[in-house]
This record gives sequence, structure tokens and C-alpha cells, in this order.
Amino acid sequence: MTETKEFTAFVREAGLIWGPSPEIYGGLAGFYTYGPLGKLLKNKVEQSVRKTFNQEGMREIEGPTVLPNEVWKASGHLDTFQDRTIKCKKCAAIFRADKVIEEKHDVPADSFSDKKILDFISEKKIKCPTCNGSFEENLGKQNLMMTTTVAGKAASLRPETATGTYLPFLRYFQYFRRKLPFGVFQIGKAYRNEISPRQNVLRGREFTQAEGQIFIDPKKKNNWEKYDSIKDEKLPFWIEDEQKKDKKWKSIKISEALKKGYIKSQAYGWCIWLAYTQFRNFGIPENKLRLRQHHKDEKAFYADDAWDIEANLNNYGWFELCGVHDRTDYDLKQHAKASGAKFEISEDGKKFIPHVLEIAFGTDRPTYALIDLFYDKKSQEEGKTAFKIPYQIAPIDVSIFPLMKKPELVSLAKDIKLELEKRFIVDYDLAGTIGKRYLRSAMQGVPFALTIDYDSLEDKTVTIRDRDTTKQKRITIDELPTILDQLIQGEKTFKEL
Repeated sequence: MTETKEFTAFVREAGLIWGPSPEIYGGLAGFYTYGPLGKLLKNKVEQSVRKTFNQEGMREIEGPTVLPNEVWKASGHLDTFQDRTIKCKKCAAIFRADKVIEEKHDVPADSFSDKKILDFISEKKIKCPTCNGSFEENLGKQNLMMTTTVAGKAASLRPETATGTYLPFLRYFQYFRRKLPFGVFQIGKAYRNEISPRQNVLRGREFTQAEGQIFIDPKKKNNWEKYDSIKDEKLPFWIEDEQKKDKKWKSIKISEALKKGYIKSQAYGWCIWLAYTQFRNFGIPENKLRLRQHHKDEKAFYADDAWDIEANLNNYGWFELCGVHDRTDYDLKQHAKASGAKFEISEDGKKFIPHVLEIAFGTDRPTYALIDLFYDKKSQEEGKTAFKIPYQIAPIDVSIFPLMKKPELVSLAKDIKLELEKRFIVDYDLAGTIGKRYLRSAMQGVPFALTIDYDSLEDKTVTIRDRDTTKQKRITIDELPTILDQLIQGEKTFKEL
């Protein structure tokens, strides 16, 4: 599956995502520029993540994006962080072999053996996405690390934020008063030399990750104090056996998933719930989300539990947005051994190296998912709303329109703008008819538009217009900040005004 021409045009024209960048030089695959509207949306996504993690007592850190290769040797990235490639006989283009399959069929091809990949491509007659040619009958490999040299020393750009997050463990332990469990997270750039990045920012060579790490006593994974509050929540679990039988996922309680052995601990179940809840907080509908269990031969050797959150995108079908992993003590052990650091701690008279529970996703993928899922082609064709993104996550909160370019109307509109900018992202537009301004605002996904007219000068009220219903109401200028906040947060509906 690929983007429709209409969708691609919308993304560019609306100022969401441009590229591959730099466009004037022909572009470099896997690198994109977020336009003004896209960057505002991505900021909202990251703000939502920060709010979620902070509310759970996790604290944000910021580490370097370049680390010496001793780190990446210890983590295994230098030797094993690679993907299998396949080459087109006709045009010689090289692609990631498993993704060639997954783009055509809803199967986790990353778990396939080399032989199974080649057999699948042959049996399904999968052709080159570039020229429709046939593929070679053998696979290659490509390491994904981007390497460099710093002061004569070999180093690499980080392919994820997780590894750099583990390294200051002893500092965290001191900061959190030498008491487990505790959590930290990082939001920042990462780099991977992807083989054939296509799918817009879903698979870039430069991207932003948001990864949370919880350090926990392994013996207390099933004594998690937050578990009781979420154990009865139902989530769409798609277990490995049901995947193999081509059966649909089932919505079951977290406690049932634990009882049946689909997940292995209370703490891990809570992590899955938190990650899933975050995507619901973005506004992604329940019927567009599922939790997919990693196959045994797909799961990393150090992972005790591994599930992905996937979303059913209009352009690319089911796509991974997040991974939740029980990484055990692998990472801390590896870096302790390689560096000589003492990561073993003592608690309740027992010495151990903590385990790590990880919630890992990029902020580019949910940003793209929101654009994809809430783009309305039919409405655009009718000249109406094209971007019905949920109010809380919308890039711009409110548009302000003086009815005409009269000084007195412009002056009042600017006063209102200055006041609202203290709490909201505001768009101010004077160009064109009021109808055209409404359409531009709606195309940008702005939930509400305010019109200042001559009545506003007399009675200190404005017209507020709802994006989705196009209904209008008069409200006083004084109550604007409160009303807007209630509408955006979902505390009040437009009908209730």
C-alpha cells in the first residue's frame, strides 16, 4: 500500500510534512522537514507523551546523540543491528526483504527465516515497487548504524535512545534515593541507515523517539502496586497462535491475559496498558488499534515479553507504532561487563541487577497516523473540512477572523488574539472572504473559529464556529478562555454552550 496522490498533496499543501529533504536538491531518502502545521502537531504529540510519563512519576533526561563505539559493541548494535536485503534483477534497487512482504500482506515477516522470505516472495509473485521487476533468489545484509569519528575515536549516531538511557543508571539510583522501582524517559533524535525508506516519516533515516524505561526488582514484577487499578481493563490482544491461524484479535481483561500466560507479569501488563492508553489519548479510535504479540522466533533473545501496538492506517494498513518489552537485566549486565561499572544493587538484604521494562515508540509515527486517520478526502472534494483531527491534539486551537479590515474590528481582534495566545495556539487571518477563511481554518484542522463583527464592538460578544458541525453561537469575550479550554479538553460539548 502507498499514499494516494490526493493525500500526499494535502500533506504538503497544508504545511504538514515536506520532502524528502532538501527538495531543491532532489531530496535524500529518509529525511523530511516538518512544515509549520506539522511541527505544531508533532509538538502536541510530544507534550502528550511528556504529560503521561510525568504523571506516572517518570522523569525526563537528555543524553548525547553520538556515543563511542565501545557502547554499541557492548549493546550488540555493531555486530547484529542489521536487516536482510533483496535486490531487483531489473533495476538493481535494494529493499528491506521483510518490508517488501509486509507492504503487500498483513504478516510479521521479520520473524521469517531467509528461506521462508524467498519462498513467500516467489509464491505470492511480489514484484519490485520501483519497476515491477523480479527479485534475485538470495538475500543480503546491511548494518543500520551511522558511524563517524570524533577526535580520532570511532563513534556512531544513536539508532535509538534506549542504550544511552541505561548508561547513567547509578546516577538515577542516587537521584531516586536508592529505591526501586523508578522510571526515566528520553525524547530525542535517532538515526538509522534504513535500506529503502519510503513510507514518508513512518520509516525515516532520521527520526524522533520517545522511550520510557522502568527499573524494577525482578522479584517484584508480580507485586506491582498500580496493577489493581488497571487489571479489569480490556485490551485488543492478538496472541501468536491466533496470528498463525489467521484469527482476529480478542478484547480481554489484562488480568485474563496474565492468567492465560499471554503476558508474564503485573508490571508488564501495566506498561502495556499505559502505552495503549497513550495512543487512545492521541485520539486514535479503538477500532484502529491492536496489540500484536511477537512470535517466538521474532522476539529478541533477551526479551521475556514483547508486544507491539499497531494501528490500521488508511494508506499503509496495519503498522507498528510502539513496542513494549521486558528487557530483563540484559542491558545493564552488558554495559557493566564492558565498562567495569558496578550495576549490582542491594535491597532487602539481596544483591541483584535490576530488570528494565520498556515502552518504546517514535513521535513521528503517531504524528503521521493522526494525519492519515483524520484526513477526510470526501470533505475536501466538497470543499469542506479535510482534517478532522481530535480537538485536544489539533495543531492550532482557534482561528480569529475580523469580519472586515476595518480598523476598529482589527483592533479588537488583535486584543483578543493577545489574550488567547497566553493559553492557546492561535491563528489570525485577514485574507479573503470569511467563507474562504473558514475553509482554510478547517483544512488545517482548527477546531474553532472566532469572528469579530460590529456587534462585538457593542455587546462584547463574538461568534464561535465549530469545525465539525459548522454550528455557530455567540459568547462573551470575557468567557472565551474558559469556554475554549472546556471545549478542547472535552469537558463541555458545543451543544452545551
